Order: sequence, then structure tokens, then C-alpha cells
Amino acid sequence: MKTEVNGLSVYYEEYGPSDGPHVLVLPGWMAKASLYRVISDAVSEKYHVILLDMPGFTGGTPEPPTPWDLDAFTDFVTGFIKALSIDALTLIGHSFGGRVIIKMSNRPDLPFEISRIILIDSAGIKHAQPGSVKIRQSLFRAAKNFVPDKIVERYKETHGSADYRAASPLMRECMVLAINEDLRPILSGVTPEVLLIWGTNDTDTPIEDALIMESEMPNAYLAKIEGVGHFSFMEAPAVFTNILRSYLK
Repeated sequence: MKTEVNGLSVYYEEYGPSDGPHVLVLPGWMAKASLYRVISDAVSEKYHVILLDMPGFTGGTPEPPTPWDLDAFTDFVTGFIKALSIDALTLIGHSFGGRVIIKMSNRPDLPFEISRIILIDSAGIKHAQPGSVKIRQSLFRAAKNFVPDKIVERYKETHGSADYRAASPLMRECMVLAINEDLRPILSGVTPEVLLIWGTNDTDTPIEDALIMESEMPNAYLAKIEGVGHFSFMEAPAVFTNILRSYLK
């Protein structure tokens, strides 16, 4: 399916009865909608599940026209929900998708109701960098105005994350803008009921992040999946599906 949001042709997938309660799934960074079909397969008998391709990720929605920060991605998702004339919905976010949901939940006067939230190995907690990394970053910032662009790009290619190296130049700028914001100060503003589903061996967003969210969100509950990592829904699909179906009844 396709719709238009702020001039972008947006790709999304729909499953389940059109008159069922709406569930919108927001993907992790650079992941495409189809990766989350385990969710639609699990609950689409009762729920109308929408899997969204975010702009510039690996799915069917093109890159944004300019580098977006987290607020711009949140504006986009809000516009998408309005474009589909949805009045109330459950939001499910994996990793970066969780960032968007946390940000959105703190906005006043949304034109729709967030009934409840499910965060899967969500991002949002900023961790202190080791001293050696801070020194390297400081030296890079000081030197980049005095060295050729080719050397700057070579440094980024060498020291950037796998996600950063795989991204286009514009999406690299989006990544820098969108993932560096620490959302811990606004966790208390996430007032709908929240289910946190987390792999205990997650190294990208460690289980300690889940414990922080559980303690600082007013209505949060944590379900741990033992022995799996950041893609808990893929690594233990049967356990994940049982948790999801039990919660959504």
C-alpha cells in the first residue's frame, strides 16, 4: 500500500480486519516493514496491523528531502497516522522506532489517542562514552575544519558503526541528528501503559535500559526473553509471539 505524507510517497503493509483495533509498527534503524511480519502474523486475526517503511530505510519509502532529526521523524509518523484517519491505536516500536514513540508520547494535543505502547529492545537511553572515545571525538572535531574532506570521510568510514557505514550520505546525517538525543529526561511523560519486551543479551540497547524505562515510565512493565539479543522477536519468535498475544489478548 502507498499514501502521501508531506510530499513523500510512503510504503506500508496492512494485515487483519479493516474494522479491528489499529496497531502501528515502527521499525528499527534502516529496517524495512517486512522484517516485522512476525507481529502481523501473531495478532492480525483480531487487530488491523500496519507495518510502516520509514523514509530512507531499506524499504519502499524514499529518503527525506533534507537531513531529519528525531522530531522530524516524529512529525512524519504523526502525519502518517493522520493521513490514514486513525483515531486510536496501539504503537509498537523496535529500537529506533521506540525513540519515535517516546518522543511522540510527550507531545500535547495529538490528533489521535495512543491506547498503549509496546517497546521492543528500544533505543532512547544515552550512555557515557569511554574516555578514549571522547578524546578521539574531540580531536576529530578540532581537526575536521583543517583537513581535506576525503580524509574526513575516510575517518568516518573507519571509525563509524556498521549502520553508519552502510547508510547514504544523507541518511548518515539523519543518523547523527536522530540518535544522539538522550530521552531519559522525558520517560516520565510516557503515560499510556507500556509493555517492554527485551532480550537479556542485548548489547545494542542493554537490559539495563529496560530497567530504567520500567522504573521511570509511570505504567511500564518488563517482559524479558532470556538468552537473546537486540532482535529478540527474530531470535525467539515463539516466546515473543506468546508474550505479544498474551498482552494483546
